[in-house]
Amino acid sequence: MPSPTPPEPRPGLRERKRARTRRALVEAATELFTRNGYDATTVADIAAAADIGTRTFFSHFASKEEVLFPEADERVSVAIRSIDERAPDDRPADVLVKALAHPAIVASDDLVGPRAALRMQLIRTVPAVRGRALQMQQDAQREIARHLHAAYPDELDAVDAAALVGAFTGAVGGALDALLDGEDTPDPAQVRERLSRAVGAALAVLRDR
Repeated sequence: MPSPTPPEPRPGLRERKRARTRRALVEAATELFTRNGYDATTVADIAAAADIGTRTFFSHFASKEEVLFPEADERVSVAIRSIDERAPDDRPADVLVKALAHPAIVASDDLVGPRAALRMQLIRTVPAVRGRALQMQQDAQREIARHLHAAYPDELDAVDAAALVGAFTGAVGGALDALLDGEDTPDPAQVRERLSRAVGAALAVLRDR
């Protein structure tokens, strides 16, 4: 029986302060984008609303559109942890679907809440946001596929792993686009549950891979 995973060490004061500043920027940007529109909101506006300097903004985010994807790297890390922590009988598709139920994902509404709805709206309507989303998705797919191939070297070659991860991310994106397409944002818990079911069903035919 594997030893229990030790608890994560508590972040230090500097890390907590940095996390608070980052959260304030994300919340300020979300409010301003919603109220004033993406194009009418500047980096300086976001920084001022978060009560920090513009220079500090750029120590957290490289551009205005990146504020819309504050947890994208964490979701990639969760997918990789799901692969690393797989059960002996987990199929490659299983570990990807299980990542959606990882505690780190469930604890946050970034993928399924109001900010997700705003992000999907801006991806549809703002070329810069859509371009950034596609770039991040491609980078994520490549990284996750590399780990999946390494975890199942006798079953998946690099092309198979890339195709499976592409199917997974496509299913997630397609389901969210439909779930969050409306004036009223549904309850995040309902979105999360429906997303997991839809992605699981979409990948069901690939469970033997």
